[in-house]
Amino acid sequence: TFTLTINPVGQVNTVTNIAVCNGDSVPAVLFSTNNTGGTTTYNWTNTITSIGLAASGTGNIASFTATNLGNAPVVATVTVTPQFTNTNNCNGTPITFTITVNPSAKVTTVSNKTICNGNTLAAINFATTNTGGSTSYSWTNDTPSIGLAAAGTGTIPAFSATNIGTSPITATIQITPYYTNNGVSCSGAATTFTITVNPTAQVNSIANQILCNGTSTTAVVFSTNLTGGTTTYNWTNSNTAIGLPASGTGNINAFNVTNTTASPITATITVTPYYSNGTPACSGPTQSFTITVNPSPAVSFSSSNQTICSAYTSSLITLSSTTSGATFTWTAVQPAGITGVVTSGTNTIPAQTLFNTTNTPITITYAAVATTNDASACAGSTFNYTITVNPS
Repeated sequence: TFTLTINPVGQVNTVTNIAVCNGDSVPAVLFSTNNTGGTTTYNWTNTITSIGLAASGTGNIASFTATNLGNAPVVATVTVTPQFTNTNNCNGTPITFTITVNPSAKVTTVSNKTICNGNTLAAINFATTNTGGSTSYSWTNDTPSIGLAAAGTGTIPAFSATNIGTSPITATIQITPYYTNNGVSCSGAATTFTITVNPTAQVNSIANQILCNGTSTTAVVFSTNLTGGTTTYNWTNSNTAIGLPASGTGNINAFNVTNTTASPITATITVTPYYSNGTPACSGPTQSFTITVNPSPAVSFSSSNQTICSAYTSSLITLSSTTSGATFTWTAVQPAGITGVVTSGTNTIPAQTLFNTTNTPITITYAAVATTNDASACAGSTFNYTITVNPS
């Protein structure tokens, strides 16, 4: 007798396709067969070695770390050829399976944002360089007081920024991307950007000023309670007749005020503050103050200068002004050779009996000054009235 042994062809069971993320560990691939009565070995080849697997090998595929530094999935095809050995070798039909290595998820850098309190920040859409799958995003916000939730997914919606304090508030937003392909989701490196919310600009109140014509103002130095940025000031003036331009920026230097009228004039200065810490600048509520300029009152006399004879009595002179409520003071010096002169008084120059003991006319000069009857008590220029006394 003799035996005729017919071996089966080599056979390898189907291997399920594998999908992993860049940097993940690919589990060992253990080949198996339904053949018995001999030994089955396996030879395999790999079409893309950049995934971290050799181009070929024998036996099971050991665990390895998958690599994909690109933006799209990499799919390697592994072909396995089984060989049944029982005295002689019998190759079988090869099978194939794939190892898909997804790239790490990526998110494009987002520029930092600066916005003013109360303004609306537009929606922030994220982008990626990944292709061949879908990318989603989750984000966190470390300062919800700016008006944005502490966490969310997808686009950051438009929101009204909030900062009711006196200095900027900066929130750090962290975005984590997730790339999904072939049923596997891969996270990527997080990126951050900031949202800075500047406070509303503010200027401290300014005291009103009341001045006399021709005098100097106190310099107006604007100030604010805000910190962490720069506050500038624009101002407008409603009445340039006081000697101040219609508008300007920054502090207002001291200047001499004018009022050529007979009544007080008032200018309203309106100040608008702007707070800058990045772009844009943030405006704030205006503050107003006034500069009132009282006139220099003139003096009028109830009659023209007088000429009288010695031993005669002058007429009573009433002093007046176009400036309402003005009061008057006057002084006179009694010249040598004249007697009977009243040398000072208020409001009226009284009638006086004057004597000229010389042989020539002598003139008496009365110097009158009007003063406004208000808190500023503005004095005007000196106005002269004369009485000439002829000798007997």
